Amino acid sequence: MTVSEKASYLKGLLEGMNYDKNSNEGKLFAAILDLLEDLALSVQDLEDETALLNDYIEEIDEDLGEVEKDFYECEDDCDCDDDCDCDCDFECDDCDCDCDCDCDDCVEELECPACGEMIYIDSEEIEHMEKVICPSCNAELDVVCNDEECDCCCGDEDCE
Repeated sequence: MTVSEKASYLKGLLEGMNYDKNSNEGKLFAAILDLLEDLALSVQDLEDETALLNDYIEEIDEDLGEVEKDFYECEDDCDCDDDCDCDCDFECDDCDCDCDCDCDDCVEELECPACGEMIYIDSEEIEHMEKVICPSCNAELDVVCNDEECDCCCGDEDCE
């Protein structure tokens, strides 16, 4: 029996008792029954909305699962970086290819002088770059050092 049905049952019991609606007790019981009916309707609305939201969340979860599957799935014709110069032997979790190498030998770390945030750039890409934009503060960093002995590529004034 639902809360609404129970409230209706109590109302029927009270009406069957032939109470005097003008007496103090009758007014109290009538007010209590009105409150119970209102609460029962509110609870029913909340249950309906909760069920609707649960259905919606399940649909979103299924859609997200499909997107994750499409996004993270490594196919046979994936564009892997097989010609990595380091000896990292990185293997993709989804297949036997060497892809997405993120070892320290393949990544340059730069510290943004403006905000101090670390910026990671592919070693092969940094050779062709002159400037990098910090993703945190949008500051522009020089990545080409003029000093041939300097190998830091940090854009620090001491290197230029």
